[in-house]
Amino acid sequence: MGVALTRSAQWTAAGYGTRTLETTPLNEAILQEIIIFIESFIYKHPQEAKYVFVEPLEWKTDLDPSAFELGYIVSETTVESEETDENGQPLLFFSVPQIQVRSFGQLSCLLFIAKDTKLKEAQACIEANRNPVAKILGFDYNAIKEDSSVLNILDKITEDDDPESEVKMKIAMLLKELDLHLLNHSLKHISLEVSLNPEAVKNDVELLKRFSGKGEETVLESITYTSDYEFSNGCRAPPWRQILGEMCYVLVKPHDVETLCITCSAEGVFLNGGKIDDEGEINYERKGAIYKDLITFLKNTSAKFSEVMSKEQIRFNELQNGKDQPNETSDKKESDAVPKAVDGSDKGMLERKQINFGKRQMAKRLEPSLNWKTTVDYKGRRSSLRDTHKEKRGGKLEKSAPSVSPGKTHKNVSKTEEIVSESSSESEEDEEPPDHRQEANADLPSEYWQIQKLVKYLKGGNQIATVIALCSLKDFNLAQETCQLAIRDAGGLEVLINLLDTDEVKCKIGSLKILKEISHNPQIRRNIVDLGGLPLMVNILDSPHKSLKCLAAETIANVAKFRRARWAVRHHGGITKLVVLLDCAQNSTEPVQSSLYDARDEEVARCGALALWSCSKSYANKEAIRKAGGIPLLARLLKTSHGNMLIPVVGTLQECASEENYRAAIKAERIIENLVKNLNSENEQLQEHCAMAIYQCAEDEETRDLVRLHGGLKPLASLLNNTDNKERLAAVTGAIWKCSISKENVTKFREYKAIETLVGLLTDQPEEVLVNVVGALGECCQEHENRVIVRKCGGIQPLVNLLVGINQALLVNVTKAIAACAVEPESMIIIARLDGVRLLWSLLKNPHPDVKASAAWALCPCIQNAKDAGEMVRSFVGGLELVVNLLKSDSKEVLASVCAAITNIAKDQENLAIITDHGVVPLLSKLANTNNDKLRCHLAEAISCCCMWGRNRVAFGENKAVAPLVRYLKSNDINVHRATAQALYQLSEDVDNCITIHENGAVKVQLAGFVVLYKLSKCRLEKNLNNIKVLLEGVFGYTKLPPCWVRAVGGPCVIMDYAVQIVSWRENFYKSKTIKCTQ
Repeated sequence: MGVALTRSAQWTAAGYGTRTLETTPLNEAILQEIIIFIESFIYKHPQEAKYVFVEPLEWKTDLDPSAFELGYIVSETTVESEETDENGQPLLFFSVPQIQVRSFGQLSCLLFIAKDTKLKEAQACIEANRNPVAKILGFDYNAIKEDSSVLNILDKITEDDDPESEVKMKIAMLLKELDLHLLNHSLKHISLEVSLNPEAVKNDVELLKRFSGKGEETVLESITYTSDYEFSNGCRAPPWRQILGEMCYVLVKPHDVETLCITCSAEGVFLNGGKIDDEGEINYERKGAIYKDLITFLKNTSAKFSEVMSKEQIRFNELQNGKDQPNETSDKKESDAVPKAVDGSDKGMLERKQINFGKRQMAKRLEPSLNWKTTVDYKGRRSSLRDTHKEKRGGKLEKSAPSVSPGKTHKNVSKTEEIVSESSSESEEDEEPPDHRQEANADLPSEYWQIQKLVKYLKGGNQIATVIALCSLKDFNLAQETCQLAIRDAGGLEVLINLLDTDEVKCKIGSLKILKEISHNPQIRRNIVDLGGLPLMVNILDSPHKSLKCLAAETIANVAKFRRARWAVRHHGGITKLVVLLDCAQNSTEPVQSSLYDARDEEVARCGALALWSCSKSYANKEAIRKAGGIPLLARLLKTSHGNMLIPVVGTLQECASEENYRAAIKAERIIENLVKNLNSENEQLQEHCAMAIYQCAEDEETRDLVRLHGGLKPLASLLNNTDNKERLAAVTGAIWKCSISKENVTKFREYKAIETLVGLLTDQPEEVLVNVVGALGECCQEHENRVIVRKCGGIQPLVNLLVGINQALLVNVTKAIAACAVEPESMIIIARLDGVRLLWSLLKNPHPDVKASAAWALCPCIQNAKDAGEMVRSFVGGLELVVNLLKSDSKEVLASVCAAITNIAKDQENLAIITDHGVVPLLSKLANTNNDKLRCHLAEAISCCCMWGRNRVAFGENKAVAPLVRYLKSNDINVHRATAQALYQLSEDVDNCITIHENGAVKVQLAGFVVLYKLSKCRLEKNLNNIKVLLEGVFGYTKLPPCWVRAVGGPCVIMDYAVQIVSWRENFYKSKTIKCTQ
């Protein structure tokens, strides 16, 4: 966090007062990330949240004491937290206006109390505590350099004997991760704000050098770079300054002022602190305002430069244009591409446009990566669009013609940008493709210039000319990218969008038809949103003309392919209006169009479903569709036989079915039956979406049963035979995977020979298909008959071969499938021969916890069924140490799976001795204080098996593992009871453990009952009173037992409590002193 605040955050210049954070978007983004980290800290890291800082964080706050409620002692001017440290000092103390906070937990609570002012509080805290990490962990931590690795941090903290060193270690790593996250986030933020690029700066410097020198007629005396070394990305600034967007530093000597040291950055050009020593070290601190480019900066700084530059402006511009168009040959070549019908004046105008077009070619920016690649400047492009718009808004339409108001478009742009800057509830961030423009000297087709001329007529203001121009534009091949970009580059998008705000239906239809075609281009989509086109299209959905509704909905469907667009549709009420369009088909009685402006009701509903399909890729929009009543309407449309209608309807359902609320509604509306029915359609795209919808819905058991009852399993199995369409194959195999979770469905798939087909798909398929195929086989192989089929079809080898992949989901499914197959001894022989166990063991090093856990679970049946399992395990160099070290994992699933693996490993005495030497006993003991029943069960089993070696029983007692095990007996899980009774039975052979068991109240009839019932089931004895009595006497060493003890184990009676006494270690049995029996 210290590095990010030092290098990424933007501070005010050093003066007489304390330096503060500037009010910039970058600083706000950094503060928001810190707030998110602190707010979630108390939930994600509850133990570390209680850690008491070495020194409190202190700052001035505007909060009122009355804002503090539960958990605080509040007076008129002071507030103290009820939570205190070991010395009784409150972890939060507030004496107006100063506040002191000494733990992350209290910081998190304070931000929740601050509510709307949390950003202000975070800023005040950072400004008052410039080195918060040192205050949290101590000044020793401050000695660690900014470039220290995580290992150095751990070494530094673990040098002392502080009992809290482990917590401090964890916090240090968390803060280091936050630091890296803030730096990466800053890079991403900076990359979106760049307006200058190294090439533009270099061009300006080179031109200024040509106009510099001695004499009154030169603009400058001299201009030079501070560094001669140029990086591959064109920058001359050091890499650690490039992170901040700085590209180079220039020394400029005007005629009338002292030498200036100027920073050229992505944000603009500004004056820095100059050189601070003879070695050329620069004071990078900004000393003034930021200007858009070097020329503007010098004009505002030097009067002499401004005066001379005004005289040389024409010559300077000619040289700039010469750089955009380096040779006359290309000019001639491009001008020859203009149609011969264009007269001389128009030709000159087009040539000037061509020059301007070259100037507007895409701006390059720095990518948020240390590779420093060049890419597109999104913000600069957006500014360029606005500038272009201002230049192009020359004429207005006549009064009788549709009113085209460029001012309104500009207003919509600002409004859209303001809205999008707010936080969105949508979970996914679609990648917006980079913008690019045609090179000015490129060989452009004649259509490009024809379209530019038509756009000029489109702006003319005459209604008839506007309609003719729209019709002429529609005749071009608008699917061609050159034609799409020609409309945009000539300023046609602004005009087309403004036409949507007129009252002339013909102009609206013509504009929407063009926008519908060109909005397939990702760059055009983004431009339409930037220019405020979506609100106008949403308003058209209320039009009485059905053709307008259809065109608007189809255009929305094309545009809403990325998050900002989907957000805009929802924000302007578009979801509700689109859902209303779905109801049109229910009132359809007129099969023929009645006029130019009407369309069939089915077509209106289809276009509405198409738009909803695009919008449904975000959670918030899915909820909006459901609340607007979209599910019943989609269910009704699903009964139609029109394929064009069904595809968007099923596509929308498929996207929405990922949410549990939708799955319940889909069952209620009986949609599954129609999805199954459409699996038999001849339309491959419809089959794909139906299978994908079943895949999403089949998480629910009732849905899986409905698919089987409606006959959906057979068409799914038959679709496996067509492997040409990979997208459909992925959807079909996914549906089979989820349906295979139910045993009844697995039986059906076996009848349809689907398992053999799935085995054949284990090779030469994309990963999307393999994940689903292996997942389905993993479910099917839970049954013996299917395991035999997989083995006989040669499926073991391709499964083992997949263990060397890197796809996380695929590895999880493969390990599960191999675990199921390893239950069969014959299959286990093949797995061992193919070195499958070693590959499984190597997956324990995988960074993903799910893969580690799945691999550990798979090792259990492999060890159980392998021949010479003990020797096989020992043959893996470092394997046992790796397993033991996994007991340090933070994942409960990993811990449970590793405990299960240790249970099987420990059955071999030599292996048990090895893992004991690796410290398995203290690590298992450390896990005893857990509330997770799954982990409890396998942990107790592991402890029970590990007791069989040396003095491990005593070691478990010394590591305080016995007392927590007693509490496991209060669990509601019978498997936990059985494992715990077995573990306590082994531990009780040590006298000290017996005392601990007694002191923690485990010596009750409940414990006896667990042991007895466990042995009854293991020995396959009947549960009668005689057997129970014999076993009880064996457990406790008594010759006679009270009858109520026997009844307590055999029936509902429970012995609440009784006192016992240790007689001697040799005899190791208990005698009862008092017995209370409650019926």
